[in-house]
Amino acid sequence: MADHLVDLAARLGARCAALGLTVATAESCTGGLVAHLITEVPGSSAYLRGGIVAYADEVKRSILGVPAEVLVAHGAVSAQVALAMADGVRQALGTDLAVAVTGVAGPDGGSEAKPVGLVYVAVVGLGASDVRRFHWSGDRAANKRSSAEAALSMLLERASAVEHGA
Repeated sequence: MADHLVDLAARLGARCAALGLTVATAESCTGGLVAHLITEVPGSSAYLRGGIVAYADEVKRSILGVPAEVLVAHGAVSAQVALAMADGVRQALGTDLAVAVTGVAGPDGGSEAKPVGLVYVAVVGLGASDVRRFHWSGDRAANKRSSAEAALSMLLERASAVEHGA
């Protein structure tokens, strides 16, 4: 695991611990990597409530509460589903902040409309919801790491904004 990702998770953890914030993750294409990176930091149990790996659409619907019509209308790899996943895990685990990641890690599964490397990351809680679209160009492992880095960075941005009264 790249040390800079654990360092990023440590910065997020320090901020969350200092502010008393709790975090949850909902992950599809990253397969739990974001939660794994957070738990690489000692003391992460003070702020990480848990995570849900929602790889199958049925898990997105039944556990995270993503509406079936949203999945049908936009597909699992979409801004709308990323936001719904983040909202769902935040409600399910009762946290201040939540992040969700959904995308096409590769090497297969892409299409012209949704190519390999397309990822949406959403953060909800303590402010307006934020969803961002990324298109990575690496292999499966690199795409997963880039997506996890984006998720941690977005959580850190939100925690920093809270700390600075934004």
